[in-house]
Amino acid sequence: MRDFLSPKVVNIKPSGIRKFFDVASEIKGAISLGVGEPDFDTPWHIREEGIYSLERGKTHYTSNSGLKELRQEISTYLNRKYDLKYDPLKECLVTVGGSEAIDMALRATICEGDEVIVVTPCYVSYEPCVVLAGGVVKTIPLKNENEFKLTKEELEAAINDKSKILIMNFPNNPTGAIMDKNDLLDIVDVIIKHDLLVISDEIYSELTYFGHHVSIASLPNMKERTIVINGFSKAFAMTGWRLGYACGPKEIIAQMTKIHQFAIMCAPTTSQHAAIEALKNGDEDVRLMTEEYNERRRYVLKRLNDMGLNSFTPRGAFYIFPDIRKFKMTSEEFAYKLLQDKKVVVVPGSAFGASGEGFIRISYAYSIENLKNALNRIEEFIKELK
Repeated sequence: MRDFLSPKVVNIKPSGIRKFFDVASEIKGAISLGVGEPDFDTPWHIREEGIYSLERGKTHYTSNSGLKELRQEISTYLNRKYDLKYDPLKECLVTVGGSEAIDMALRATICEGDEVIVVTPCYVSYEPCVVLAGGVVKTIPLKNENEFKLTKEELEAAINDKSKILIMNFPNNPTGAIMDKNDLLDIVDVIIKHDLLVISDEIYSELTYFGHHVSIASLPNMKERTIVINGFSKAFAMTGWRLGYACGPKEIIAQMTKIHQFAIMCAPTTSQHAAIEALKNGDEDVRLMTEEYNERRRYVLKRLNDMGLNSFTPRGAFYIFPDIRKFKMTSEEFAYKLLQDKKVVVVPGSAFGASGEGFIRISYAYSIENLKNALNRIEEFIKELK
């Protein structure tokens, strides 16, 4: 019998995060600092709206693009938060999480052999999605000494005549790095000069602890060449609702909608009704959760630095990316030994690309009590390594 499998899929490595958690799930009593998921429940008024939509029989397909009212609220939200103005009917698409939006954006824009520049360390789906869409990945490894920000020199050096798309994720998973307005302005001229399309994954936009998030799409001459990816999982603690969105040039959104139409049909109806309530009345919930994350961020950063596990100061998301190179172990070796010896789960930095080697990702989307217990164990582990 012939081999029915696609070599393109077979050659993609499984997620480094999933691989590690398969091992961790078998160890009893382990404390996890590995999952990038809010530990808060979805705020009650948002859940209640989802329940109410079911009670009213709102259980049918929506428009492929999503409920009109939801797209209007997304447009209003992005305008008041980030000075982004989108036509809700032509420039907004509701998706099954931000991950589907990333996949569709790449499939709608990549021609076979196009080169896609991926800023790393990065979310684990970018590179596989580029490959599946027929593109070629060109990575830019960001540097700890630059606080994992992209510089114009690094971008310029990565570009050639095949370069078409730049994928950025700020605030960043796994590093917690941000790029402020001046940082972004510094690379805009390079992007325009080389006529690049930007896919800007801004799923952590609300979780910014120094000032306000700035979207690259809001800068001069960038809206028409940027696809903004966002969603409800991180800011509104709605991971299981599986809802995201993409906003961008109407010509690109139309083609993404076509893919979405044939592959998915529409995002979950109940989730869409709940998301309307989140955007209308969820600001205070987001503020309170962000304050709590910031308290945890400061606590974890101080504890790690005090024990000699140094990290630059993360300014967004809910991750810290400490440097473990001085221990002369790979990221996987360090993470596995920590799990086996002290039953603490962290994620090897190498799961986020080669430039993550020598680091580990710690999530502080956990209660202070769990963080204290885990950090006490990590401190014991570090002392035993010396």
